[in-house]
This record gives sequence, C-alpha cells and structure tokens, in this order.
Amino acid sequence: MKIVQHRYFIIFCFCSFNLMLRLLADANSGFQGDELLHIATGNHPAFGYMEFPPMIGWMAWLQNQFHSSSVFVHHIFTHIASTLIFILTAAIVQLLGGRNRAIIIALMCLSISPGFGRSFQLFQPTLFTQLFWLLGFYQLLRFILTLKHKYLYYLAVSCAFGFLAKYDIVFFIAGLTSLFFFKPTRQQLLGMVLPLSIALWLVLISPNLWWQYQHDFPVFQHFTELYKSQLDKIDFPTQLGKLVVALNPFAVIIYLGGLYFMFNSNNKPVYRPLAISILVSIGLLIIGKGKFYYFFPIMITLLCFGSIWFAQLTYQRFKWAFYTLGFFFILSGAVLIPYGLAVLPLQGFIKFARVKKENGLYEIKNQEYYSKQTWKEIMAALQKTYHSLPPTEQKNCLIWGKHYRQAGAVSLFHQEWGIPDAFSYHGSFYLWAPTGQMPSAVIAFNSDDSGQQFWMSYFDSVTPVAHVVNQYSKDLDDGQHRLTIYICKKPKQDFNGLKEIFKKRIFE
Repeated sequence: MKIVQHRYFIIFCFCSFNLMLRLLADANSGFQGDELLHIATGNHPAFGYMEFPPMIGWMAWLQNQFHSSSVFVHHIFTHIASTLIFILTAAIVQLLGGRNRAIIIALMCLSISPGFGRSFQLFQPTLFTQLFWLLGFYQLLRFILTLKHKYLYYLAVSCAFGFLAKYDIVFFIAGLTSLFFFKPTRQQLLGMVLPLSIALWLVLISPNLWWQYQHDFPVFQHFTELYKSQLDKIDFPTQLGKLVVALNPFAVIIYLGGLYFMFNSNNKPVYRPLAISILVSIGLLIIGKGKFYYFFPIMITLLCFGSIWFAQLTYQRFKWAFYTLGFFFILSGAVLIPYGLAVLPLQGFIKFARVKKENGLYEIKNQEYYSKQTWKEIMAALQKTYHSLPPTEQKNCLIWGKHYRQAGAVSLFHQEWGIPDAFSYHGSFYLWAPTGQMPSAVIAFNSDDSGQQFWMSYFDSVTPVAHVVNQYSKDLDDGQHRLTIYICKKPKQDFNGLKEIFKKRIFE
C-alpha cells in the first residue's frame, strides 16, 4: 500500500513541477507563429482545415470562449495534455513491470528534455498526436497483456482521436501490423473483432474524410508542398543529431537502453510485439523523411522500456549510477530547459545564453521569447497606419496579412488595438476569405522578402508607409522579421477574383 501511495506521490510531484514550468513560461513568453493560425481556427470550427485535422480547431473554439488573448488561456489544453502524457508514461512503465525507481527515471527524462519542454508547451497538433499515440500504445499494451477484445476497441478510439489531431498517427497505425506476426495476438484478430475495430475507427474519422472530399483533399496538396519545400531536403543523420539534442544528450543512454531491453528482456511474449510495432513506425518515419520531432512519441515509448532497464541495472549492482545519473539529469536540465521552454524573460535569456548582437540583430531561435514584444510593435504600426486613413476609408478597411501567422496575429489582437480584422489567402485562411467587392483601402503587410511587387499585382496604388524590424531574429520565415506595411488602393479585382487567383497557391 505504501509503495502505491509513494507512486502516486511521485507522479503528482512530477506533474506539478511540469505545470509550474509551463505557467512560468506562459508569463514570460508570447506565441509561436503557428499557434496564431491554430487559435484562429477556433473562430471557424469545422470538420477539417487545409493543413491539419479538426481537433485543434474545436479546442481553440473552447478556449476562445474566454475572449482573451493571453498565452495562458490559449495554452489550457496544452497544459492538460502534457500532464496526461506524464500520467500515461508512468502508467505504461508500471504495466511493463517497472517500479517507482523506473517511473522516476522516465518522468525525469521527460522533464529535462528541451524538445519535450517546447512541444509540451505549444498549442499545436504535434502535442496532441503525442498524447493519443501514447494512449494508443497504452491500449495496445493492455491488449497484449490480457488478449481482451475491448482493448482493441479502445485502441481504435485512440487511433481515431489521434487521426483527428494530426495525420502522422498513421505511422503508429502501420506499426500495429506487428500483431499479425505473433500467434497469440494473431488468433485474437480472427473473426469480427478486427473489422469491427476498423469500422469504429472509420466512423469516428468519417466527418474529416467527408470534409476532405468536399474540398478536393487539400491535405495531399499540403503534403506535396511540404515535401517540396522542406522534407525533400531532410537527411536522417542531421535529424538524428537534432533529436539527440532535443531529448537531452545525457538521457540518450536511457533511450538506447530501451531499444536493447525490449528485445532482450525475459518478458518476450509481451515485449516483442511492442518492439516490432515501434521499429515499423521508426522505419516508416525514416523512409518518409520525418522531421526530428515527428519521432517524439516513439521516443516516449522507448523511454518506458529504457527506464525499466536502467532501474533493474542499478537496483543491486550499480546503485551509485542511479544517483550519479540523476545528478547529471538535473544539472543538464537546468542548463538546457531554457533553450526549449521560455522559463526566463527575454533579457534574462539573452544574458543566460550569451546571445551576442551582430549588425544590430540578435539571433534567438525560439519565437516565444521575443514574439510578445515584436507583435506589440507590429500592432502599434498597424494602428498608426489605420488612424492615418480618412474616416470614409477606415469604415470598410481590412488588413491583408500575406502569411497566416501575420493574419493570425491581427485576428487575435485586433479588438484590443482597435484595428480592422485580417484576411489572407495563405493556408486555412483561404477558407475564410471575404467575398464580394473589396474596400477602397486595404492595409497590407508582409516580410521584405516578398516585396512591394507582390501587392502591385492586385492594386493600382501601393504605398509603403511603415517598416518594423525585429531585432531578435534573422529568420525570414517567422512572420515578424523586417515587415513592411502598405496602404493599397484601387483594387484590380474583387474578393471572388482573388480567391480564384490563389486557389492553387494556398501553401505558397
């Protein structure tokens, strides 16, 4: 009984520490650029979007009921999901036969990882696919342990929710073919349980499939553009190096130990189907040129095995190693966590990381550190531009953000700054673009890499009126670097014409 109580206390302590770090980061940080699109989907709940499935939109809709632009409000579901991941990780370790020491190791590895620190914080589908991947793995483990059919149905539901969160759950689903390689699980799949489980999964995801069909399957267009612009340039050794850094190099021994242990444990009837499932998912992600953070949910499952391996290894023979590694975990975590999670204020991080100013610019990779300040500067410049217009032009004026991050920021902040709402033809904003006649004046803004020429294709009069330089980033893709604001007049077409023009250019 005391062991169980201690186990709950251990989980509670790690969950509380995790939540404390996230609340601290909420206080220090702004939004990462993609979060602004995800928040905007909450104004347009639907069964699908151009880039991702519908779950994030419905979560955003619930958060939007608070009518707030605070980081904390728009991270409510991320805090819930990250806490559930800690609880699920502990539950999987326990089901695999791990005791309290193994649970401590697993949860400590999650806590000291800068990669998990950041992915657990951001309001993005990536976090929720990790949650449902892990929930699916938990149900898979329970099925293998008991061979009860109800866990296959729970597995189907987990996979369905994972699919509605992010499409890369298909790599986990592909790994489930391992169940056919082993007689005990293969026998259970015979009969009606397998088709019924598949049918349940299809019913749950059918609203999104229907939405994709109605919109000519934009997901394929998105994947094609993503492959051309990013994934085709990816090489696995580089991504592996990034993965090691993201996990925390001191913790790599646990993940490698898990890879070894799941094939060499005495509990082969349970471990082998799980091991093959993990390897299939890893192999397909490598072939598919997945980014390093696509491997995060797989790494958590490896972590569960590795924590048991290390706990058993150090239980009798190398007790000193447990405490020594724990010391290095804490020390390395204190150093690395600020690089993944904004636990420090901006100037504090600049001093901590010794970021040097070169040519008037810093280079801070995580937008969350500086976005709160830079979006204020951008909103102030847009507000000044808007107030410079005559009252007759202010009445129907709209703001055109070329990138969905820019449009998303205006969509989130426009009411508190007293400026018009935004539209865009980039990503899912294309779905919500206005129709009919265009106003006589449109305020447009984009990064300098696009230039004035872009707007002159759609207006006869384009006047640059303001420049905003983000001194904390050299990244042209962050949506905030070297922005130019224009007043555009005399449109060459109406909104319907613009929508037709951008029909095949949604992901440019």
